[in-house]
Amino acid sequence: MRIAALGDAHLGRSYYPYTTDGGVNQREHDFEQSFEAAVDLALAEQPDLIVWLGDIFDHPRPTYRSYRVAQRALQRIREHGIRVALITGNHDTPRLPGKGSPYSSLADTFPEMHFAHRLAYERFDLPGLVIHAVPQTLTVEAAKTALAEAAEQRRPGVTNLLLTHPRITQLQPRYADINEIEVDAGLLQSDLVLLGHYHTFARVGPGVWYAGAPDSFSFADDPDQPKGIVVLDTDTGECRLVPLAGRRPLVTLDPVYALGVDPTDLQLRLLERAASVPPGAVARLYVEGVDPDVWRLLDHLAIRDAAGAALHLKLEPSFVAAAMHAELPTVSGLGAQWDGYLAAQDLTGLDRDRVRRLGHEYLDRAITGADSITGADSTAGGPHC
Repeated sequence: MRIAALGDAHLGRSYYPYTTDGGVNQREHDFEQSFEAAVDLALAEQPDLIVWLGDIFDHPRPTYRSYRVAQRALQRIREHGIRVALITGNHDTPRLPGKGSPYSSLADTFPEMHFAHRLAYERFDLPGLVIHAVPQTLTVEAAKTALAEAAEQRRPGVTNLLLTHPRITQLQPRYADINEIEVDAGLLQSDLVLLGHYHTFARVGPGVWYAGAPDSFSFADDPDQPKGIVVLDTDTGECRLVPLAGRRPLVTLDPVYALGVDPTDLQLRLLERAASVPPGAVARLYVEGVDPDVWRLLDHLAIRDAAGAALHLKLEPSFVAAAMHAELPTVSGLGAQWDGYLAAQDLTGLDRDRVRRLGHEYLDRAITGADSITGADSTAGGPHC
């Protein structure tokens, strides 16, 4: 069986004070477009089954607008005659029993589709495939109970597919989220497992994958990594990412180092950086070691105007005291100082361990080279006139 899986869409999420011509928050509109394009990608794969892995909505009480986007997508899938199974996630599940789920009326409208939204394990039997659905629960213990029931309900002679939406301890994202359910990967007992919640496609272990998301919602989502849908072949066990093109780029510009730079020169450097932002991008620019008095003298409006092709440019300054006591580093402490500096840096898209290792290697070479020069001078009896 061929399965197309769509992860977190977060319909309804909005930020930044920009709107479309129709008055919709621009980022909310971006995420709607990415979701609709992801549904198109899934349909183009001509799968036997489409699964939604939770957090289709950003809130348990979505707006009418968000609700209609999801409803239209399900109608399109229905028109193609493709089966659907979906679970709820930590964002679109009410935190109090009895409040009702946004998926309840969708389940009434699309009774032929399989909805797991009742805070408990559900099983859906399809030809040659059993879906074990564990939606978001109210507690970790309830999730563990549901996962244990899913393991017990496995059937021999068919493929067992587990759908759930936890944070797996073996793959930690770079930020914490609301209402997370954290479990060990050892509790995911099934032939194949598709997970929602983590916004980047990732293989957790044999037969276990996070599908990722159709877009990057913040810089914490590793925006330089491809986003899209995944396609799982239950016969071969292969799971592959189908990237989604056309997303609004999130860009981290090369930082500007401002220590000791006068306001005029710093203004010119920042204007140059701002002008390099790709059209339509959301960008951030780190300004390292800037004097607060110098920062106040800058023309911030001109800097943002220089990035006029961008949707948004955020300046991220790190300030130093105007009068700063400089303590010269010792050779023996350079490695520790490098580690301390690196710990505070945002290395989106980079291998942090590799950067740390390279820094130590370069420091070792510099120290070794300095020692060899010092040794050569001492054996030669000092400089000659």
